[in-house]
Amino acid sequence: MPAAPIDPGRCPLCGADNRCAMEIQRETGEPQPPCWCVDATFSPDLFKRISEAARGQACICAACAAQALRAAREAAG
Repeated sequence: MPAAPIDPGRCPLCGADNRCAMEIQRETGEPQPPCWCVDATFSPDLFKRISEAARGQACICAACAAQALRAAREAAG
């Protein structure tokens, strides 16, 4: 059975709306301000959690990025 297509508007980790400004602009044709992710920090371990099929296809949401950053800080703590 083929895998379901990747939705670029959904986080590949939790499935929530990722609020990707680039995807919103692509869908609507309306210019968007810079995406929230421009100022976000993403750990390499977070990217490792994304399936091979979804890598480079959809953005991680702010909640997953923040949760991973908190976990990394606590582990380093």
